[in-house]
Amino acid sequence: MYSLVALLLAIIHFGTPLAYYAYITKRYSSRSWNVRIEVNYQPNVTIIIPTYNEAKTIWKKLNNIYEQDYPKDKIELIVIDSGSTDGTPLLIRKWAEGHKDLTLKLIQEPIRMGKAQALNKALKYTTGEIVIITDADSIWLSKDTVSRVVRTFSNPMIGATSCIKEPIMTNRGVELSYRRYYNLLRVAESKIWSTPIFHGELAAFRRDVLEKLGGFPTDIGADDSHMAHMITMSGYRAIVLDYVKAGELVPKGLSSYMKWRIRRAQHLIQHFIRAIRDVKHAPNGYKTVLLIESYLHLINPWMLPLVLLLLVLGTLTSETSAITLMLIGTLPLAYRPYRTWILSQAILIVAMIKNIWSKELVWEKQIK
Repeated sequence: MYSLVALLLAIIHFGTPLAYYAYITKRYSSRSWNVRIEVNYQPNVTIIIPTYNEAKTIWKKLNNIYEQDYPKDKIELIVIDSGSTDGTPLLIRKWAEGHKDLTLKLIQEPIRMGKAQALNKALKYTTGEIVIITDADSIWLSKDTVSRVVRTFSNPMIGATSCIKEPIMTNRGVELSYRRYYNLLRVAESKIWSTPIFHGELAAFRRDVLEKLGGFPTDIGADDSHMAHMITMSGYRAIVLDYVKAGELVPKGLSSYMKWRIRRAQHLIQHFIRAIRDVKHAPNGYKTVLLIESYLHLINPWMLPLVLLLLVLGTLTSETSAITLMLIGTLPLAYRPYRTWILSQAILIVAMIKNIWSKELVWEKQIK
């Protein structure tokens, strides 16, 4: 009896995401975007970089933005620093002195109050029609990144765009494997209508829509993803572009890596707990995506420990089939995608438990 229920739950746990992935990628990945854009569209753009102790990466990041092929007289760069103690503001001022052809505003907060708080403060100083948020420890992988992103906003239906991510400076096969499937899903969901998951390495928004919605939510961690969701609920599309790529640094050391993954999972869980309330009124294509992604993040992970518990109970009651199923579930651990999946489920479970006492809105910085 225990074995039968465990088998049924295991089929649901593994079958649902596999079926979703197979269906959505096969049907939508190769489809055209069906988004008409003007290739010469060049509005004023504000790029916001929130910083906290970014002395090791900020110079490279600023150079990365400066090397973009977008007209410099149409770029406004705002760096909002939240109480750095490693000299980050000093480096920013020094860089600005040598690059006076690019408008740079440095805003300093005396204490760190969270990324969304910093972004909302920076928004008060923006003048660009399009606002691009980007992390200081990320790199845009082509010099026409801004141009490609901004062109999409020539279509009035596009309210927000983001990038796909590639891990850099890491030999973590698990992270590479995870990102491969993750990116394909985000793009396929975008082609249906919108995706509920955005990326801090590059998230672009219409400024007037940001202001209309009151800025970024300050009580949940995934401010970029939830803002994309809010924009979609306002009638626009929020899409991840497969031809816009950003490199993200991955923390060094297993402990730092796991803290980083768990914190990001916490923020996504906070986002989906709130976003799922809107599913009834969501646009048709987005409604299905939001429902399935919410299920995959909030409910499906718990199937795994429940299966394990049932198999243990079955083993204790001498069910031969329980022992067999346990062995069948263990053997595939030699297969990397299977290990990646098991790890991601464990991270989501730990993140949900940790959210009970801490939302990690202001977090310990991991070394990358």
